[in-house]
Amino acid sequence: MLREAICEGSDVEEALNNAKNQLGISDTDDYDFEVIQREEKKKFGLFGGRPAKVRVFIKETPEDKAETFLRNVLDKMLLSDIAIEKKSEEGALTFELSGDDEGFVIGRRGETLDALQYLTSLVINHNNEDGYIKVTVNVGNYRDKREKTLEILGRKLAFKAIKTGKKQYLEPMNPYERRIIHTSVQKVNGAISWSEGENANRHVVIGPDPKSKNNHNRRGGYNNRRGGKRPYNGGRKSNSAPVNPDRVPLNEGGETGLYGRIDK
Repeated sequence: MLREAICEGSDVEEALNNAKNQLGISDTDDYDFEVIQREEKKKFGLFGGRPAKVRVFIKETPEDKAETFLRNVLDKMLLSDIAIEKKSEEGALTFELSGDDEGFVIGRRGETLDALQYLTSLVINHNNEDGYIKVTVNVGNYRDKREKTLEILGRKLAFKAIKTGKKQYLEPMNPYERRIIHTSVQKVNGAISWSEGENANRHVVIGPDPKSKNNHNRRGGYNNRRGGKRPYNGGRKSNSAPVNPDRVPLNEGGETGLYGRIDK
């Protein structure tokens, strides 16, 4: 991406300084410039004359573009004190945020942080000819803590589903977090998980595995051999997709980031 500024001045030096100030760069930064027109003094101090005009331009990398966007958004949120540390790897870019208002950046259950990551990923991958870049925006070790919390929650509800024979419904989550739950449940013998709902309301449901013999005679569960009825979705009508009887962790988030790959 090309950033540029065209400015005028009483001479070339002043026009150049004006353009650099507009772009927010200094003499130590890498930039190029061209003189569009040189200044002309007025004849007899009264007639004609014109200012100098200079074009200054810098080629901004996708990483720089993403960082600039993130910085601007944080500033608009009145979070100018939040520091940004950029870590770049092959096909991946991580922004570590730190400051006094970290809780505000994270938001309720990470919703603000997720939104920042999603938008930053859109910006960096828009018209990016160098290939898809996975973006992570993190505050401290929040991502690791959230993942461990979801893993514990998934196992806990899986055991509860086995014990009671009833489905357990989680709150709506993004694909990445749903995948963590699915993977966690897959490790518990006798429980399965699947997703229901559309778009922002899509959530994970955990239930007893119908293929598991241990679930058929458990108190509170259903018993097909004795004519018992299977619980009707915990009293709620379901518009779910088929369950996951093979107990394979559903890959809803992929390996490309919080909401999956975002191309152009």
